[in-house]
Amino acid sequence: MSPFNLTETSSFHTIEITVLSCEDLRINGRSVKKNTCVVVRTDPLNFRETTTDTEGGSYPSWDQKLTLDMSIRETCITLEVHCRTLSVDRIIGSARMPVSDFMGGYFPEGYLSFLSYRLKDTKGFENGIINVSVRLRAPEYLARKKKVILPEDKCSTSRPALALPAMDGKNYDGVDWYSCSKY
Repeated sequence: MSPFNLTETSSFHTIEITVLSCEDLRINGRSVKKNTCVVVRTDPLNFRETTTDTEGGSYPSWDQKLTLDMSIRETCITLEVHCRTLSVDRIIGSARMPVSDFMGGYFPEGYLSFLSYRLKDTKGFENGIINVSVRLRAPEYLARKKKVILPEDKCSTSRPALALPAMDGKNYDGVDWYSCSKY
């Protein structure tokens, strides 16, 4: 039996990406009419897809939450906006979202980040904006641990007690602690 619990030493993060909306989508310079969706990829085999927006045209909105597992080694997440017809699934634009934009350093776990990225079409030209929110979820083994909450009668709401070092009233670092403890 292994000394490590593999679920507790996971090399994956679970992220929640809410695809909010897109702005100013175009195909060959003309406004998109309908049938757009977004594919979010952490790697080529791990992806999630929104429902198809049939009414938004060049300004579609989804407000749809997608949950993905992401390797701790990933550096970017790819956001692709597709336009679908009966015969063709065309990529209108894509953007790469650096993982450093929503985790690590200054961002605590569970922090909700609202981000916008410029989309580029397959030729590399700018083609609209995508708006998303991202949250890094706590690993399952941390979510299952119970928190200890003290009952209200065990908590003191009165003035905090003065904490002094245990001593016999003699000077400690040049301070006469005996005279201080009278307050």
